[in-house]
Amino acid sequence: MIAPWWRGAILYQIYVRSWIDSNGDGIGDLPGVILGLDHLASLGVEGIWLSPITVSPDADWGYDVSDYCRVQDVLGDLGDVDALIREAGARGIRVLLDLVPNHTSERHPWFIDSRSSRSSRHRDWYVWADPGPGRSPPNNWLSAFGGSAWTFDNRTGQFYLHNFLPSQPDLNWWNEEVRAAFDAILRFWFDRGVAGFRIDVAHAMIKDLELRDNPPILEEDHPQLRRLGQRPLYNMNRPEVHDVLRSWRSIADEYDPPRVLIGETWVLDLNAMAAFYGTGRDELHMAFNFPFLFSPFEAVALRHMVESTEASIPKEGWPVWTLSNHDAGRFPTRWCDEDDVRTACALMALLTLRGTPVLYYGDEIGMGQTVLPFEHLRDAVSMRDWPESSRDGARTPMQWSPGAGAGFTRAGVIPWLRFGDHLARNVARQRSDPSSLLSLCRDLAGLRRSRADLRYGAYESLPAPAGIWAWRRGSRVAVALNLGDEGALLEGLDGTVLIGTSRERDGESLDGGLSLRPSEGVVVELRR
Repeated sequence: MIAPWWRGAILYQIYVRSWIDSNGDGIGDLPGVILGLDHLASLGVEGIWLSPITVSPDADWGYDVSDYCRVQDVLGDLGDVDALIREAGARGIRVLLDLVPNHTSERHPWFIDSRSSRSSRHRDWYVWADPGPGRSPPNNWLSAFGGSAWTFDNRTGQFYLHNFLPSQPDLNWWNEEVRAAFDAILRFWFDRGVAGFRIDVAHAMIKDLELRDNPPILEEDHPQLRRLGQRPLYNMNRPEVHDVLRSWRSIADEYDPPRVLIGETWVLDLNAMAAFYGTGRDELHMAFNFPFLFSPFEAVALRHMVESTEASIPKEGWPVWTLSNHDAGRFPTRWCDEDDVRTACALMALLTLRGTPVLYYGDEIGMGQTVLPFEHLRDAVSMRDWPESSRDGARTPMQWSPGAGAGFTRAGVIPWLRFGDHLARNVARQRSDPSSLLSLCRDLAGLRRSRADLRYGAYESLPAPAGIWAWRRGSRVAVALNLGDEGALLEGLDGTVLIGTSRERDGESLDGGLSLRPSEGVVVELRR
């Protein structure tokens, strides 16, 4: 049986506004995505996931959709989508889109009609509720972006639900017409040749019918969960969401080849994450692993997280791994203190684990989080959280070259977000440097393609001393990373180093042991 294309492939997330500006307006666009395809092909990327490209007022930069079947003018048009699918396909690259089903923009025609009266055609397409005592919100639900998840609408005298910004009203997924509308949206894009979707907040679509209060945070809850101030038990994470995902999987499987569904499953319990796979054949193809992303960059923690993931997902399930994204920030800063040696270890782990790795644009050159002054911020959540954190800092333009405009836009054009340090770190300077992070990523990708063990082989942890995380892939490949502060000896390895983070070790013969410096990693072909 031929494995689906996405099993073991390298995917790449493109934040379209920050990739390449083709027309000099300071904003990346779909023609710019096409201009960057050769870079991705040389890197070994087999699928790209685009941040939202559909029509939006951009209160949340595309995650507030006002038309699901047209393209935001500043990014291009449907013809550009068709051209991108065609040009990417010529390079062996598939195109996945971001789908936002939990909520729309307040400017979507559905919501404009919904709030026009209690008897409107689309009233029940959104979550409306009567006020509590003293015109208080219907319950204690909190928005992920701060404050109450309810906003009072004076015209109709009820509250509407928004798990994110007030300008992002939540859809009512108990309504069969909403489900039918999204079935049609999926088919619209699948029929154009889109290879699949990354589904935004896939865990959150269904809400408790009784609108029960969320329980308080517990001391043992994950720190990321404690930031919310309550356990989102009733406004998210409802079991009925699996019915929706099973329905979508059946639609995806109608196509030849089947389309792929990847969920943003922002849950912090591995068993809850694994549940989104269903049997491994009937729900999501892959569910993003946020417990892994939020783990400390330490051998014991990461080994435990990967072992637990492998044990949790169904036998026919397939892991997906990422280190950075547009919300969580950039791993070279969060994990590696912008140390290229440690960054190389993280990239080696990402590209050699069993599963599908997803690079965030710029990961391959070690782009770190850009520190932006308040006056340069564009994102409402970044403004709220500044200076402690900033989503904008992970969304700055791709650093292509050291020249004016960073290869992102024309010289003299002001980009939509300020550049990071493109003089120190860019594609042009790393492309021909055999010791660069870009060269390491490219060579690891080539190794994945040439070695079935790395692409499809099972994962098995290997015994290792403190600070070292080591594992076998299949029968003939092993990976070892020293994430500790001291050098260490890993015994029992006979073989040849295929790739080391210190490239002078490439080709080194091992006879029973491997000595690793701090923040050093190797991929080894085993003799037995």
